[in-house]
Parts: sequence; C-alpha cells; structure tokens
Amino acid sequence: MASKSKLAKDDAIHGENLNSARQFFGVFKYSKRALELLWTTSKSLSLLLGFCTILAGILPSGVAWVGARIVDSVYWATRALANGQEMSIMPTVWWVVAEAGILVLITAAHRGITLCQALLKAQLAHRVNVLILEKALTLDLTHFEDSEFYDKLTRARREASSRPLSLVMRTSGLFQNALQISSFAVLLAGFSPWAVFILLFGGLPAFFAETKFSGDAFRLFRWRAPETRMQTYLETAIAREDHVKEVKLFDLGKLFLGRYKGIYEGLYEKDRNLTIRREGWGLAFTMISIGALYSAYAWCAIEAARGLISLGDMTMYIMLFRQGQAAVTASLGNVGGMYEDNLYLSTLYEYLEVQVEPTKGTAVSGPDPEAGVQFENVEFRYPGAEKPAITGINLQIKRGQSLALVGENGSGKTTLIKLLTRLYKPTYGRVLLDGRDLQEWDTEVLRRRVGVIFQDFVRYQLIVGENIGAGDVRDFENRERWEDAATQGKAKPFIDEMPNGYETQLGKWFKEGRELSGGQWQKIALSRAFMRQDADILVLDEPTAAMDAAAEAEVFEHFRSLMGKKIGIVISHRFSTVRMADEIVVLDQGHIVERGGHETLMQQDGIYAKLFTLQARGYR
Repeated sequence: MASKSKLAKDDAIHGENLNSARQFFGVFKYSKRALELLWTTSKSLSLLLGFCTILAGILPSGVAWVGARIVDSVYWATRALANGQEMSIMPTVWWVVAEAGILVLITAAHRGITLCQALLKAQLAHRVNVLILEKALTLDLTHFEDSEFYDKLTRARREASSRPLSLVMRTSGLFQNALQISSFAVLLAGFSPWAVFILLFGGLPAFFAETKFSGDAFRLFRWRAPETRMQTYLETAIAREDHVKEVKLFDLGKLFLGRYKGIYEGLYEKDRNLTIRREGWGLAFTMISIGALYSAYAWCAIEAARGLISLGDMTMYIMLFRQGQAAVTASLGNVGGMYEDNLYLSTLYEYLEVQVEPTKGTAVSGPDPEAGVQFENVEFRYPGAEKPAITGINLQIKRGQSLALVGENGSGKTTLIKLLTRLYKPTYGRVLLDGRDLQEWDTEVLRRRVGVIFQDFVRYQLIVGENIGAGDVRDFENRERWEDAATQGKAKPFIDEMPNGYETQLGKWFKEGRELSGGQWQKIALSRAFMRQDADILVLDEPTAAMDAAAEAEVFEHFRSLMGKKIGIVISHRFSTVRMADEIVVLDQGHIVERGGHETLMQQDGIYAKLFTLQARGYR
C-alpha cells in the first residue's frame, strides 16, 4: 500500500512538473503574434531590424578572432626582432584595420537596432491602443457593466501597449545572442568541447530563478487589478473638476487620499517582498556563473603557460568566454523577459478575444410599418443577477402615440429603453419594430431610427456644435443641422448669446472652456436627439431633471408638437409632464402593474394615483 501511495505521489509530482513545463513553453505562443504585429505595422523597419540583428550577432566573433591574430602577429614580430630577424609591422596594421572595420559595422548595426526600436515604439504602441479601442467598439453594453471584464480591460490598457515592442526587441536580442553564441561555440570547440559546455550552462541557474520570479510578478499583477482600478478611481475623485465640489464640501479629500495611500502600502509590501527574494536569489546564482567564468579563465591561462595554445588564442578564448557568458546571460535574460512579456501580452489577447455575439441582422425595413414598437413577453436578467430586471413585459406603442413610463428607481424603465435600442438583448421574449424582431435589423439602420437622450447623457469636452452634432455622426460638422437641432431642442437662444456661438469650447478640460448650467446642458442633449432626421422613435429618459417644472412642461409640449407620426417615449418623475402622454405605464420591480391614461389611472386609485396625489401636495 505504501509503495502504491508513493507511486501515486510521484505520478502527481511528475504530472504537475509536466503541466508547469507546458505552461512555460505554451505561453510563448504570443511571441509569434508579436512578430506578426511588427511585420504588419512596418515591413521596412522589420527587415532593417532583422538585418541589423544578424550583423550584430555574427560580427563579435570576428572581432575575437581578429584580436587573436593581432596578438599573435605582435608576438611573432617581437620574437623576430629579438632573434635579429627582419620584422614587418604591416600584418599587425592590416589586422588592426580589419578589426576597426568590423567594429564600425557592429556600431552601425547597434545604431540601426536603436533606430528601429525608437521608431517602432510609437508605431506599435499606437497600433495596440487602436486594437484595444476597435475591440471596445464591438463590445456589448453588458461587457462594460461587468467588473471582471473591466479588470481585463484595465490590465490590457496598463501593460499590453508597451509589451509587444518589448517582446519583439527581446526576441531580436535572443536571435542576435544565439548567433553570437553559435559562432563563439565554433571557435571554442577548437579548444575543448567542455569549454562549450561551461559557456552554455554557466548561466542556467540565474535563468531558472528569473523565470520563476517573472511568473510570480505576473500573478501579482493579475491579482491586484481591482486595487489598481480603485486607485485610479480615487485619483479621479480627488483631482477631476466634476468631483471637486462634493469632495471639498463633504471634506472627503483626506478620506480618499488615506484609502489611496493604504492601497499603495498594501501593494508596495508585496512588491518589496518579491523584489527582495528575486534579487537575493539572482545574486546567489550570479556568483555561480562568475565562478564558472573564472574557472575557464584559469584553464586557458594554464594551457597557455604550458605552451599548448598561443597567447593570441588564449586572449581570444578569454574574450570568447567573457563575451560568450554575457551573451548566454543576456539570452537567458531575454528568454525570461520574453516569458514575462508573453504573460502580460496574454492579457491583451485575452481582452481582444472576448467573444462577442455577431450581429446577423441585415433588414432595413419591417413588414408592418404601422405596428410600431412591440414587446412580447420580454424578460431581461443582468449577468450574475439573482432575479430579472424586467419580466413578462407585453407592450405596444403605435405610430403617432406617446408613452410615459413611471416607477421608482430600479423598476426597469431605463432597461426597457436599452432593450429598444438593442444595447441589451432580451434574455427571453423579443422586441419588434414594424413587425420585425430587432435582432433581424441592421444595427446602423435601427439606431438611426431612434433618437434617445438618457438621464446620464454625456457632456462632451468639445465645442457646442459638435456636442449637438454627436447625435448624427453623418452630419457631425454640419453647421446648418446644428442650428436646426438647437432650435428644436430650445438651446438656440443661449447659444446665440455666447461670444463664439457654436464654436464655443465646452467643459473645463481645455483652454477657454465654458461650463454650462445643468438645464443648459440638458437642452444641448435634447438638441442632440433632434439631430437625427431619420429618427421616428424619440425617447427622453429624464433628460430635463435639472430644469424647473415650467421649463420641463414647455420642453415636453414642444416635443409633442414635433412628433407628428413619430413614436414618443418619456420617462419622468414629474407627473405634470407624464399626464400629457397618450398612455402611461407603471412599472414596479420589473413588472407592468398599471397602464392607461391619466384619468383612468386616477380612477383606479393604485400606485400612480397615490404617487400623483403625493407629488401634487408639494405644489399646494
């Protein structure tokens, strides 16, 4: 039994070691991708880098060999002089000239590598950042609302933009050093095969230690992504203009700064412990490598003293050992660095390879244009949520009708709008437009038909006109459309009063930027919705919350006058506005609990009637 137990334990250890080896070598699959990324970024720089790398790898052995010839030519010249024979210095001169020529080529090759690195640094970083942003454009809204996915994005953006170049340069360095070591090994083999063994294996202990700690550093990096993201958030809360008012008013600065320091201290302690262990073991194994190097030195000196090799050969072999071990150490360091770069680069491809369900819809019209919008037994559950946000929703809004959604915060009102705009896909059931499932529609065509302003609309740090033009990217810079949309959105009067009109910079991020009041921003956002001339579904998700009741009533009355045969959907907590809608739907915990006109709902004396009465008391 003990024997079987020992065998099982041995098998487990063997399996674990084999798995670790597979993980180690498997992680290098990203090296090929990095080289492909380099090639597609700049073919000319890739070729120049490869050529310079080959020169830098082969030529150093030529310097060592020519150096040996210089020493020997001097030795024989001095012997000839001592023996009274004719001495010629020309062989020495020619060998010196040859070595100088090789050094010029080596210097040029290294300069070429530095040039390629400098030019590729910007190009590769830009290319990777573009890949990250292009991927972001393909992702669903649910991805950005998932904290685990956000950790992936954070890791990709923090490290991966610099790692491809690092990996390419390490790969180039490994190839260069491999050429050096190969040429050195050929020359050392003439001395002894054991010399080649010492050269190749003297640096292995340090390599294994470095690789082990590279893996530990990467695991620490992955583990602390949420803490790093929290640090970034705390920096934003302390230093951004849209947070400063509350941070100062509520005296939150010291609290947030204390948390920021606490996160740093926790992370620093782990970094410090890892660094101490890494450098301690690195020093111990470096001593082994130095011992191997000087053993080889002593061996060469003894052989030269015994007359078995010439002084030139001794000089060459010592140079080969010194430069060779440096090349081996650099190679092993490159391999360890490549392993680390591959680990970090895996975060980039882990993000880029996030599965996104393809949009297969191609339809540009529906079979029943008068059907409007229909929700058929729709349910939606957020990823990881215990219960659905909305369930059992059956609703139809025909052309020319207006609908108001009422309910407490979290009742599912905005979720319905996100389903209508196909930012979410129903967990169950379907949403139709003109009698056709939204999933069958072409995404661009569908979204051009919807003009929507959410309660948390974006305040772009752009000029006024571009803030409005963002509503229709096809006319993003069309001044006439800006003015028409601003007129419909009630923003034109205050825009005309600005010194630079539609060219006025908004926000405080850039020079001469102007901040607007909450109500003015909401009129800008409302104008943005009217930029979409193709839109026959207009959705206002509490975009007028910063306006007073009279201003909001005026906006919605104007909104109704512009609707015509369009569909209007309004979410508001002001019942004086809601009562204008043709139909009112009351949501409670994701269910439709009441529906009908204002008078009908008041007669039912349900949730709507109670909320309306409660709000009305505040105006008495």
